[in-house]
Amino acid sequence: MDRDEEGLQARSVLSDLHDAVDSVFLALDNNDDWGLSGKRPDQYISDVVADTAIHELLKPLGYGILSEESDLLSPKDASLPTVVVDPLDGSTNASRGLPWFSTSLCAVDEQGPWVAVVADLVHGNRYDAVRGWGARRNGEEIKRDGCPDLSDSIVAVSGLPEKDLGWEQFRNLGSAALALCSIADGQLDAFVDCTPDAHGVWDYLGGMLICEEAGGVVYEVKNRELCVLDHGERRTPLAAAGKKLGEELLSRRQTFEVDK
Repeated sequence: MDRDEEGLQARSVLSDLHDAVDSVFLALDNNDDWGLSGKRPDQYISDVVADTAIHELLKPLGYGILSEESDLLSPKDASLPTVVVDPLDGSTNASRGLPWFSTSLCAVDEQGPWVAVVADLVHGNRYDAVRGWGARRNGEEIKRDGCPDLSDSIVAVSGLPEKDLGWEQFRNLGSAALALCSIADGQLDAFVDCTPDAHGVWDYLGGMLICEEAGGVVYEVKNRELCVLDHGERRTPLAAAGKKLGEELLSRRQTFEVDK
């Protein structure tokens, strides 16, 4: 496949992912129950509503779908990617009216993460990226041209930090996808998962591609593959605006007693 053909296919997938996000906005606008679904302890009705909207858009197009909220659906043929879906990342925040939650979609081909869209469902901002083509926020290119030292960094965490890793300040915000995108556009400098094996691939894959295409780096604390199309697998991601900061945080995070 030449670059022009690849570009046409990527733009088609990107358009479909944005259409899927549109369907989530519409479905949630019409949703009046943000409580628990009753199907499992950590699932909300809004999770199911958003997941249904995405399936109704992508399934007829033949995409494979790996969602947090439903079983793996294989693509209709080998030419189509599988879309890794977190319909509502930060659904506990959404249920409480805390303004930090998102939808994350990442199309994966035989080479790995290919096309991603992450939508801030509160403020309406959309991040997207295509492998090798860069990252955007609301259609405008974003790029991390600089990276602070750890002592000057604002770091998002997931879970309770076992100890201060040397950052200036930290935040626990509740949506890994948005945290990774916020590294891409300069709002945050890094993200550290402080709980081992707490994240499914849907939590971070879209944000990971966007962060990397904007010049950031993403690691797995135990040096495992991050792109795993397995509903049962869990990982411990860490990301930063630059390699020096990322490697320093990774080294310090690997000293946590809970992982020994």
